[in-house]
Amino acid sequence: MDGKMLARLGAVVFVALAITATAIEVTRKGDRPSASSAGRTEVANADPLRGELIRCQALGEAGARDSACLRAWAESRHRFLAPAPPAINRPEAQ
Repeated sequence: MDGKMLARLGAVVFVALAITATAIEVTRKGDRPSASSAGRTEVANADPLRGELIRCQALGEAGARDSACLRAWAESRHRFLAPAPPAINRPEAQ
């Protein structure tokens, strides 16, 4: 076998494997549990601010006029941009 024929054979095998893997993955999607809403409610219950932000996201453009959403976004910005607390009992570099 010459080099060109070997390269073509390798390419055909690669494409066949890729198609097979894709077909297997497509058929397995129904087996996975849906994590779209279940995961969001658990996280929202853990942090009330997160739940409010999810509600505001669902409102879409109306969220920009909702006072509760404006307060939630302000609190979220404050949490994100707040300076980190100073480290206590941090070992000194030697």
